[in-house]
Amino acid sequence: MEATMTFWVAFNAAVIGLLLLDLGVFARKDANGQPVPVPVRTALFKSAAYIALAGLFFVWLRMSYGATEEERATKSLEFLTGYVIEWSLSVDNIFVFVLLFAKFGVPAAYQHRVLFWGILGALVMRGVMILVGTALLREFDWLMVLFGLFLVWSGWKMLRAADEEPSSEDGPILAWLRRHLPVTQGFHGNAFTVREGAKLMVTPLLLVLVLIELTDLFFALDSIPAIFAVSTDPFIVYTANVFAILGLRAMYFALAGVIHRFKYLKHGLSIVLMIVGVKMLANWYAGGKAIPVEYALIVTGGIIVGSIALSLWKTRGQPAVKENA
Repeated sequence: MEATMTFWVAFNAAVIGLLLLDLGVFARKDANGQPVPVPVRTALFKSAAYIALAGLFFVWLRMSYGATEEERATKSLEFLTGYVIEWSLSVDNIFVFVLLFAKFGVPAAYQHRVLFWGILGALVMRGVMILVGTALLREFDWLMVLFGLFLVWSGWKMLRAADEEPSSEDGPILAWLRRHLPVTQGFHGNAFTVREGAKLMVTPLLLVLVLIELTDLFFALDSIPAIFAVSTDPFIVYTANVFAILGLRAMYFALAGVIHRFKYLKHGLSIVLMIVGVKMLANWYAGGKAIPVEYALIVTGGIIVGSIALSLWKTRGQPAVKENA
């Protein structure tokens, strides 16, 4: 079954509505109209709400998306498996967010706006990549081999680097931005650009936003091929990505203080990528679904839950990291 234009329009309208609510209605400000940091309790509530929305969407797919009972069951399981994979891989983004915000000393009150626009840009980029990727796979099915080999290589590379500490030095992209853009010495509230005299300047907050967008682009090179191993239905792939990304901002504020305790999560994610890559190769070789979707869901969920549980147990007693004021 292919999603109708009505499905696409209704879903994207709902996503835009959620983003506008988050930016306008739910964005907290102080008496002077300035943004305030997102409390952990609020972030946990929002994270749970986004997960619940994904669950409700799964139920809707199970009841409505497909001409037959078997098709509805398959499509809904594909969504759920894809969502688990994308959600798990999106948690890895939080490590980078924490590093970037600490490196630039971004106050907690300004992080919400950076993540809002960063995630909005990520949704657009991923939507384009999914549509292009789906069209290419339908025209050239041998690309599944390249995607599968890439995922196995990427997972192996991630596993080898899982225990390495991220570098705090300026990378080539940041160095290039600093050379070619007029950057202010400090922050100007939560503004991305300001005028100093007759000259338009960018603030360090814009540099953080650009780096977050590029980070998601790099992560998407892994996550989107991974979900193609589960489904090539663009509506399923897109909606799974959107639900995972929508909850990422709230999840950051909920987990930023304890993300350092997820010691073995990268190991789990790397294994998932390699397994998904092998599944993609097997699908291509068999000319269809070589491994049932429900098995992929059980294995993926088990690895992720196991790696998080092992991490929390091994790092029990470690204090939370304090956020920037």
